[in-house]
Amino acid sequence: MGAKVLERFPAGSPRGSWPAEEYAARRRAEGQPATVVMDLEQDAFLVVVPVHDEG
Repeated sequence: MGAKVLERFPAGSPRGSWPAEEYAARRRAEGQPATVVMDLEQDAFLVVVPVHDEG
């Protein structure tokens, strides 16, 4: 099983601002199992959803 990136957000957001978490919450409200993960190499937060590999 893999993951599909829905959106990327820079890690340097203003203090008290959580745009990746807010975006993921909106996706979850729509029924998508969105999760926020950190991409350390890119210094960014990624909103991802699981995808099933077919094969």
